[in-house]
Amino acid sequence: MYTPEVNTKTIEVLSDNWYTLRKITFALRQKDGRWSTQSREAYDRGNGAAILLYNPGKKTVILTRQFRMPTYLNGNTTGMLIEACAGLLDQDDAEACIRRETEEETGYRIQKVQKVFEAYMSPGSVTEMLYFFVAEYGEELRVHDGGGLAEEQEDIEVLELPFAHALHLIRTGEIRDAKTILLLQYAQLHALLG
Repeated sequence: MYTPEVNTKTIEVLSDNWYTLRKITFALRQKDGRWSTQSREAYDRGNGAAILLYNPGKKTVILTRQFRMPTYLNGNTTGMLIEACAGLLDQDDAEACIRRETEEETGYRIQKVQKVFEAYMSPGSVTEMLYFFVAEYGEELRVHDGGGLAEEQEDIEVLELPFAHALHLIRTGEIRDAKTILLLQYAQLHALLG
């Protein structure tokens, strides 16, 4: 299997306003042995974690709904997006992050989480690795109403949906978030909800 050689020539920071956008110029040895000089921009926002909360008895899932400016700029007329609970790792490991984010966003203090896979979500331009989890939830785990943190300007609606309806929302295009689609399809493939 071909493994390229890479020689980084320059790294220029284009923006570090929110996260870091860099322009990297590098030489890449091609499969035929020739060197090619290329430039690419890479956006580093850190790594993240996402989780699907599911209740096999009720056959329901917990999702969130919130405004996402990038989707608004790209044709989502309301900017609202239905998503699995997620967040950036910051200084935490992936499991600690997803436990924290779950409680902040959904109001559930989950007990057992299962890591199911990890994936680069937009490898052509974003460095982020996303860690995917699933966990069962029940009313006994609810500690507050959720909704996110005011100091982070979060205004998150918590949705409890029948699993079959969530799958239907993928087909209708009402769920268009990749991490959410991956987790719902994982749940379907592995019969987490029967």
